[in-house]
Amino acid sequence: MKTQFRTIIILALAALSAVSCVTNRKIAYLQDMKHGSQIELEDKFEAVIAPYDELDVIITSFDSELARPFNLRGANSANYSTNSGVAYLVDQYGNIELPVLGTVHAEGLTRLKLQERVKQMLIDGGYISDPYVLVRFRNFKVFFLGANGGKAITVQNERCTFLEALALSGDMNIYTNRDKIMVMREVDGKMVSRYLDPRSSKVFDDPFFMLQQNDFIITQNTGYRNFQQSFSQFATIFSAISTITGLVSTYFIIKYYNSSAK
Repeated sequence: MKTQFRTIIILALAALSAVSCVTNRKIAYLQDMKHGSQIELEDKFEAVIAPYDELDVIITSFDSELARPFNLRGANSANYSTNSGVAYLVDQYGNIELPVLGTVHAEGLTRLKLQERVKQMLIDGGYISDPYVLVRFRNFKVFFLGANGGKAITVQNERCTFLEALALSGDMNIYTNRDKIMVMREVDGKMVSRYLDPRSSKVFDDPFFMLQQNDFIITQNTGYRNFQQSFSQFATIFSAISTITGLVSTYFIIKYYNSSAK
C-alpha cells in the first residue's frame, strides 16, 4: 500500500509540474509592447473584391424613376437596406451582371472603386446625370478552426485585424499554441498560409495581419493539453486497477481467515 501511495504522489506532482509550465510567457499577448509604444497601422485598408464574393449594389438618383431600372429591386434612398434583397455574385472571372449596364468587372477593386466605376458608366452612357452608387460586401466573413470546433465570424465594417478575429472567436485558452497560429487565404488561385505570433508586436508588420474576407484562422493545442488528457485517462485506469486489486486482496484475506478458523 505504501508503494501504491508513493506512486500516486509522484504522478500527481508530475501533472502539477506540467501544468505549471504553461507560464505567462507562453500565453500573454504583445509581451514586448511598452507603455507609450506607437505602431503605425494601415488605416486606409480596404477589402478587395474577389470571385464568389456577394455584393449589394444600389443605384439611386434625385429622380427615383431613372434609377429604378438599374436595380434588382425597386429601391430608393429611403427604403434601401443592405440586409435585404438579392445580392450580386462575382463570377469566376471577376464579373458581375448589372441590370441595363450588363457585365462589370469587379475583381481586384475595392468597393469604393467599384462605386466610382459604376457611377462613371451611368454618366458616360447618358443614363443618369446625378447617380449615387452604394456597394457593400454581403459576405465579409473569416473562419476560425480550433481544437474545439469551428465557427464563421461575420465582420460588419469590412475591416478586421488578426487580433480582433482571435477575440471574436472566443476559443483561445491557455492550451492554445500561440506561436503557431495559421492564417490561410486564397491568393491568385492558390491557398497561401502564414504563421502569426500574437505574443510579439511584430505581428502588426505581417501582411496577413489585416484579414481579407474568407480567410481561415487555424489553431492547435500544445502538448500540455495532450499530456493532461493522457494523464487523466491513465489515472482513471490506475484507480480502477487499484480498486480491483483491493477487492481481490480482501477476498483472499477473508478466505484465508475463514480457512484458519476451521
